[in-house]
Amino acid sequence: MGIGFRWLLRIAAGLVALVVLVVLLTYYLASRSLPDYGRSVQVDGLSAPVEIVRDNANVPHIFADSDAGVFFGLGYAHAQDRLWQMTMMRRTAQGRLSEVMGRRTVAIDRLLRRLDIYRLAGQSLEAQDAQTLAALDAYAAGVNARLQQVNDEALGRGAPEMFLFNAPVAPWSAADSLALVKLMGLQLSGHLSSEVLRARVSLLLEDESRIADILPDVPGAGLAALPEYSSLFPTAPRYAEAKTGPRDPLSPVPRRGFAGASNAWTAAPSRSASGGTLLANDPHLGFTAPTVWYLARLELETGGVIGGTIPGIPVVLTGRSARLGWGITSAYVDDQDLFIEQLNPDDPEEYRTPDGYKAFQTRPSIIEIKGSPPITLTLRWTENGPVLPGSHYGLESITPPGHVAALGWTILSPRDTSLSAAMALMRSRTVQEAIAASEGYIGPAQNLSLVDQDTIALKLVGAVPRRDPRHQSKGRMPSQGWRSENRWQGRMPYDTNPEFIAPAGGILGNTNNKIVDRPFPDHISFEWGDTQRVNRWQRLMQSRQVHTRDSFIEAQLDPVSFTARTLLPLIGADLWFTGEAAPDGTPERQRQIALSLLADWNGEMNEHLPEPLIYAAWVRALQARLIKDDLGPLAEEFDHVDPLFIERVYRDIGGASAWCDVRQSAPVETCTDMARLALDDALLWIGETYGTALESLRWGDAHQATQDHQVLGDVPLLRYFVNIRQSTSGGDNTLQRGLTSGEDPTPFHNVHGAGYRGVYDFADPDSSVFVTSTGQSGHFLSRHYDDLSQLWRRGEYIPMSLDEGLARAASVGVTLLTPRAP
Repeated sequence: MGIGFRWLLRIAAGLVALVVLVVLLTYYLASRSLPDYGRSVQVDGLSAPVEIVRDNANVPHIFADSDAGVFFGLGYAHAQDRLWQMTMMRRTAQGRLSEVMGRRTVAIDRLLRRLDIYRLAGQSLEAQDAQTLAALDAYAAGVNARLQQVNDEALGRGAPEMFLFNAPVAPWSAADSLALVKLMGLQLSGHLSSEVLRARVSLLLEDESRIADILPDVPGAGLAALPEYSSLFPTAPRYAEAKTGPRDPLSPVPRRGFAGASNAWTAAPSRSASGGTLLANDPHLGFTAPTVWYLARLELETGGVIGGTIPGIPVVLTGRSARLGWGITSAYVDDQDLFIEQLNPDDPEEYRTPDGYKAFQTRPSIIEIKGSPPITLTLRWTENGPVLPGSHYGLESITPPGHVAALGWTILSPRDTSLSAAMALMRSRTVQEAIAASEGYIGPAQNLSLVDQDTIALKLVGAVPRRDPRHQSKGRMPSQGWRSENRWQGRMPYDTNPEFIAPAGGILGNTNNKIVDRPFPDHISFEWGDTQRVNRWQRLMQSRQVHTRDSFIEAQLDPVSFTARTLLPLIGADLWFTGEAAPDGTPERQRQIALSLLADWNGEMNEHLPEPLIYAAWVRALQARLIKDDLGPLAEEFDHVDPLFIERVYRDIGGASAWCDVRQSAPVETCTDMARLALDDALLWIGETYGTALESLRWGDAHQATQDHQVLGDVPLLRYFVNIRQSTSGGDNTLQRGLTSGEDPTPFHNVHGAGYRGVYDFADPDSSVFVTSTGQSGHFLSRHYDDLSQLWRRGEYIPMSLDEGLARAASVGVTLLTPRAP
């Protein structure tokens, strides 16, 4: 017995020692890839030294004697901090994820191969101007210098993930950066999905007039510039007089409602307390750890620029120079059309055109799959664009037999000069120069908010397809690809893109809302990304005569839901303060408590309050009850509440209250019945998930920002090291936007929002501030992996200065890159 016990003890001790050894070895190997920011490195590809000064937030400030040296330094810094992220984005664009991830990502690779964006990016190199080509080559050389250093010095393969997913890392090329721009376009695309959904709904609904309810048009005229303050408040003094003082996380295809969103607003000197122009911008993308955004300062020959970059792309996409500030919001241009192509009955390798049948352009493509045999695809293109199989986007449900679907999309241009335009924008000094520089921008289409020292402007940049006024579906649903009136006729002239320059009211902004109301085909889009936030923005902007940097920050962080304030009085109109007292613990009592809480609520989606959770669960349950009997399984596609739909139903616009009656039941249900039943559904779900003590609920417990690692985020134990979870305020329709997942069992997780926030005051540019939602490093052992996340959650910022002395004063390290000795 004693001998057996001793052996068991020895075995246990050995296992513990083995575990400790494995942990220490893993930590050692992973920590080898942690960058050393305070050293000198000899590298190939340089003709003169480059200095990378890391400020106390680990933001690189890059100095060199030429622009080529600066872009070399940016490539090196990106690869130091985000090598894994860069290589995964490149593999996504290439359609080569499965070489590393196995069968999990085959569907993603199939789609990206068919879209062919990587080949098109390579072709677009010839269209770039000389400055951009030089910058791309220098940037690639900087990335490759870091790769060479990792290999020469055995620096843990550059990132800890490389040990788990061992695959060779090819040298970076100029085409790789162009491909990532196109990949960003895919992440911000939504019109293809909308066309398919509209077609499916039209096929399903017996009453076609109900399509306008469930897929409503955005009402009203467009809004970008606000009127003069004095016209709204005639008795208010003018500023001049007042002188007021100072699904697979790896998939780049967005779900419906996730095709990009953002906020941006500007104020002219006449509406600024400091007398300088103001700009605030917070682009919204899906949350990941690390965030897609990376802060950097580039000291170019034309002056310094600082702001948000995306690793792999050598431009500041949103930020400022000493003279110009720029911000971006998704423009929702209808830049995608789905064409149903008719096959030749006698030869399925041909499709019908206005001039008769024509052969597809075809090319084989082989997808290598880790652990499985490779797959060979035949890529097919028509004159309208690449052919997509029925397995993508649910196309099989709307494509007739003997036909295939082809995609027309502005991003699929082999002469895409978007990056050259972005480079020229960085070097612009005035609003007019910036607008002119952006003419070559193709996509993804953006509303570009601009300020210089004196002027504010908003310009839609990006290619807008020219459509025939006779187009069968006006681009809203798939159309017959062989009819000439359905085909694109080139690009609309750049000067017809909407623009607003120096409006009399002194305020411009965009929340992805409708900015113009033009008839087809000059309409820009039938679908817009926001119908709600813009109302709150308009109120905040016009509630004060002049603005400051802090008032712009306050608007960025505003958690009040205009939607909740609008919908609750409608859906609860016949429920407030009705009925007799009910015993504790009964559904009736819970309903009364919930209604009492909501009746005193101001619509603030504060993480510490119970009302936002009750409201969100109620309207979610309500929409589900309204549409499920009519749409059946298709109702699952509507996983986020559409406020316009609910409002149409409860105001009975065009007979929309018909949605309240359950068709399969004998009684005729009223909208009050549906509201009451939905509230009971919501309270039952809340009770099962968070408990029955309604007053103790916290919205933040449900609305956690899920900044998860795209690959390791689901790995047991490891997920606690790589995921960043935070309780957050805001919601789907607040300016502090935190779009919820819409998917059970966590429908209110915050999965899409402002990964970057910046606010710039050109009366004192160095008082400008910025922040990202995680940190600069993609290495989960680095203190800079999540050091900005708590600031971001609390609504705090860090200084954003072009002052070299401030960067050096509290730097975490200075990297000196010097040419390798011959």
